[in-house]
Amino acid sequence: MKLYSYWRSTTSYRVRAALNLKRLAYETIPVDLVAGDQNAPEYAALNAGKGVPTLVLDDGAVLTQSLAIIEYIDAIWPEPQLIPREPMARARVMAIAHAVALDIHPVNNLRVIGKLKSRFGATPDQAADWMRHWIIEGFTAIEAMLPDGAPPETPDIAGICITTQAYNARRWGVDLRAFPKIARMEQHCLRIPAIADAHPDNQPDNHSGARV
Repeated sequence: MKLYSYWRSTTSYRVRAALNLKRLAYETIPVDLVAGDQNAPEYAALNAGKGVPTLVLDDGAVLTQSLAIIEYIDAIWPEPQLIPREPMARARVMAIAHAVALDIHPVNNLRVIGKLKSRFGATPDQAADWMRHWIIEGFTAIEAMLPDGAPPETPDIAGICITTQAYNARRWGVDLRAFPKIARMEQHCLRIPAIADAHPDNQPDNHSGARV
């Protein structure tokens, strides 16, 4: 399999974590979103949304959108299970995953921030304040949705989404002490080698020098 990915993309981070937890082999093909690689005609032909991640299966089939990719690989390779089969448990887990993927992420992605700056004249500080606002609002809801107690030993899709969004939260200066359940989930997940290996700082196209 080939995974078109950008090291700092939290959507790519989600899929890398899921693939690693499943112990599935894949080749990472970097797509530099800052440089605009996603707009190249050959990539747009692969992913009409011009985003990441894109997963190309061994038979050439192309999958896009991180949650759809995770749902697919969880159905084909069910161990460890990332999405519960029992309907109520599934609904609760997916509600948390959607709170990250549909409520927080869309208003904080590179395209939106770029438009805030180019069309509305937002300064870097104003853009960062925008990011923090929506992360805090989303995390406040998610914190209330999470059950008390220790996270599941093997993270599910909710844990993956929370951990990857926590990376962005820390990047933009959100104090996770206000969200103890989220912080506990992140700490638990990052102790798992499959997820730590998927962390943005550990990707081949990370040239910042940082490593976790």
